[in-house]
Amino acid sequence: MAYRIGSDIGGTFTDLILASEDGQTFQVGKVLTTPDRPDDAVVAGIEAVLGAARVPAGRVSHVLHGTTLFTNAIIERKGARTALVTTKGFRDAVEIAREHRYDMYDLYMQRSRPIAPRHLRFELDERMLVDGSVRRPVDPGEVRRLADRLRSAGVEAVGVCLLHAYANPAHERLVGTILREALPEVAVTLSSELVPEIREYERTSTTLANVYVQRLAQHYLGRLGDRLREAGVG
Repeated sequence: MAYRIGSDIGGTFTDLILASEDGQTFQVGKVLTTPDRPDDAVVAGIEAVLGAARVPAGRVSHVLHGTTLFTNAIIERKGARTALVTTKGFRDAVEIAREHRYDMYDLYMQRSRPIAPRHLRFELDERMLVDGSVRRPVDPGEVRRLADRLRSAGVEAVGVCLLHAYANPAHERLVGTILREALPEVAVTLSSELVPEIREYERTSTTLANVYVQRLAQHYLGRLGDRLREAGVG
């Protein structure tokens, strides 16, 4: 019989449940959360519920994991130093947003700051039209010079969101290829790969949020996966 484990990290406790795939066996566990290394509690909790149910780790087929680690990093602004690459004339679209005021009578209302500050929002002189046709192609030399600027600025993550990339992703793919070759240590997210949808603010803000925590997610989930394998969970 195969088993599944679910784990959810809370502010005080990390909760776990072990369930057999036929739905006949359940084992619930609860351990103290370890804020500095959240995976410590997950691994300890998994070992505890397996031990209590006397189930070998090798019989676990799935581990499902819930965490607010990445949401918290966005809220607390603890992600990577992030830049935006966009079409010439559109670097402020993510700050203009929808122009909605959620409290229209508050004269002192302040919006949340964009993940990429204005000095880390860069423009490329290219243009894709709404039907996906090319009006002005990407200049590879311009992208390579931009890579040098990103390196000099100490950027750790780059969101690429070019105009109408949802209709034709060719420009974004070329920019992504050049940046990934020139800056292998930098995380790069293309809007056309992540959220190929119309509307500049939604597409740009989503792309920036993703790349802002991308390396954090890779490191955390990679470490958790390694530790689970060491514990015998394949």
